[in-house]
Amino acid sequence: MRSAAVIGAGSWGTAVASILGGKGVRTALWARSAEVAEAITTEHRNPRYLRELTLPEAVWGTADVEEALDGADVIIVATPSQAVRSAAEAMAGVWNGRAPIVSLAKGLERGSLLRMTEVLADVLGHREMFAALSGPNHAEEVSAGIPSATVISAYDPALGVALRDLFMTRTFRAYTNPDIVGVELAGAAKNVIAVAAGMSDGLGYGDNTKATLMTRGLAEMSRLGRAEGANPLTYMGLAGMGDLIATCTSRHSRNRGLGERIARGGTVADFEQETGMVAEGAVSCMTVDELATRYGLELPIAHQVRLIVHDGVAVSSAAGALMGRDATDELHGMDLIDS
Repeated sequence: MRSAAVIGAGSWGTAVASILGGKGVRTALWARSAEVAEAITTEHRNPRYLRELTLPEAVWGTADVEEALDGADVIIVATPSQAVRSAAEAMAGVWNGRAPIVSLAKGLERGSLLRMTEVLADVLGHREMFAALSGPNHAEEVSAGIPSATVISAYDPALGVALRDLFMTRTFRAYTNPDIVGVELAGAAKNVIAVAAGMSDGLGYGDNTKATLMTRGLAEMSRLGRAEGANPLTYMGLAGMGDLIATCTSRHSRNRGLGERIARGGTVADFEQETGMVAEGAVSCMTVDELATRYGLELPIAHQVRLIVHDGVAVSSAAGALMGRDATDELHGMDLIDS
């Protein structure tokens, strides 16, 4: 794979383009704005995201999807989850059906509740050509060369290995995991728990509270994955616990930051206007809750986050609602061992 196209010039798309370009892969970084694309090409920087990052010479910008995909050996979709369908539709008449497509988006599509690779397959067909990359990967740290790791899951195991080798660097270690259902669902659900963790921070709660939210949140994530046929062990790995830790605790975390903002009286709109970024948990708290309802599952943390973010329920009421639930076994509903 000597050439690549990254669709989406946000923080993570820019960081991934830098990884590939740094390995000598000629990489087109597609941006909605022609001005941003021009700066990427001529100044080797993204004027909106990761502004301090100098992009490798092999990275160039474009605002034309057809130009970005022309000759690309691999395509990386780095848009927010709710824009993946429109990105796929833009590629539909251009993609040659041979270049693998990697989704970086973490979420479920509103309405359909499809995972991101399912959305791509719904529009483009050729499911065997799709993969997902997920893990504790804050763009700010990855782009600075701080040691990090990720997991790549593909419908075709051979493709997963090829992509693993493509992304691997001295500071960015890649692993494969064949459980694409678990990898994608974990990426969507952990953002909801991170919003809850941020709300805990905003209310001034302590480490005990956050640790409780994270571990009980992991139980919810695993429960949902089990219903969809995921491997429970995936939730112990990079896409599960690894990403959950990073997203619930980091100062870089958009979702944790959103929760903290809401707990202090702000809104989703306030957060997005100030940061210029999308916090996926704002939508995922709805889609994850709806998917749980489809399976008849109890995900109390996700449900409370949804009530707070979208139904106007007071943040302070969530603690009482969660702490007042009936006592039960810690592994209730997880069924990790088949009888």
